[in-house]
Amino acid sequence: MAYLYHMKKKAFGFLILFLAVQSVFAQKDSLQVDENNSYVYYKLVEKADLPADTVYERAYNFVKGLSKENKPAKGKADKAFNISSKFITYGGMSLVRKETGEVKYTLNFQAVDGKYRYKLSNFIFIPYKRDRYGNMTAVPGVEVPIEKFTNKYTQKEKDATLDQIAAQSLAIEARLKHAVDKTVTPVKQPEVKKVNTGNW
Repeated sequence: MAYLYHMKKKAFGFLILFLAVQSVFAQKDSLQVDENNSYVYYKLVEKADLPADTVYERAYNFVKGLSKENKPAKGKADKAFNISSKFITYGGMSLVRKETGEVKYTLNFQAVDGKYRYKLSNFIFIPYKRDRYGNMTAVPGVEVPIEKFTNKYTQKEKDATLDQIAAQSLAIEARLKHAVDKTVTPVKQPEVKKVNTGNW
């Protein structure tokens, strides 16, 4: 019985590891390389049930919350904008994870009748170091485009960072889609009963 218990425990452990590896590859595979050999996360979405003006307004209102420092800037095309933001990256095991740096990126968005598209690009890694107060802060003057990551870091570190970029891109995609697709549920007014106060 003890032997079977240990075998089941090992099998379960291998299954968890396999699923984790599959998840990592699935996330990294969601990134693409564009015509300039730069990493991007690009999507074209069909949206025939909403006018372009509505899609643009909803997306614009959503991205205003992506960055405290930057506001969306109108793009060159009609119903287009871009915004720069960033997110924190982490390293180490899940129980003792620490901040390793931050990744800056740009989100470009455009809506036309029947569809919209968006692209996350210009991924730049800024490493963190511990300051004299014990806080993790950005290393001044060091910015590494993700395409040149292996010039300063190992392939393993690059893969871990790419995975986090992909995971953040997927999370932004889900929130953007929710913002664009939102439907306002009409408030049902309670029926008011009429009474003739002239009758006893």
